[in-house]
Amino acid sequence: MGLRGRLGLLVVVAWLSLPAHADALRCGGGTVEEGDSRVSLLQKCGRPQLQDSFCAPVFQNKSLVPVPEPFASNAVPCQQIDDWIYDRGRGNLMATVRIRSGTVQSIRIQRQPR
Repeated sequence: MGLRGRLGLLVVVAWLSLPAHADALRCGGGTVEEGDSRVSLLQKCGRPQLQDSFCAPVFQNKSLVPVPEPFASNAVPCQQIDDWIYDRGRGNLMATVRIRSGTVQSIRIQRQPR
C-alpha cells in the first residue's frame, strides 16, 4: 500500500473514531430531538445508564472584575449541563445526550457498535 493509500486509511479510521452529531434519538417511547425537554427525554427513553453533570460559567459581559475567594464562587453564575449516556443494547450505537438548562442541546451517536 502506497503513501496515498495509507493516508486515506488513516483518515477513514480517524473519522470512524469520532462521535457523530445527530438531530434525533429513537427510543422505545418515541423520538427525542434537540430542543425537547428533559421530561420528554425521560418519558421517551427512560433513565440513562450513565449521567455526568458540570456547571459551565455564564459570562454576562467582557469586563469582569476579579473577585477574591471565597466570594468568587458566588460572583460568577453558572448553568448546569448534564451528559446522559444511553446504551441501546447489542448491535446498536451508544448515544450521548447533552442537556443544558433542562433542554436537549445536542445528541451524539457513537460511530462504532460496541
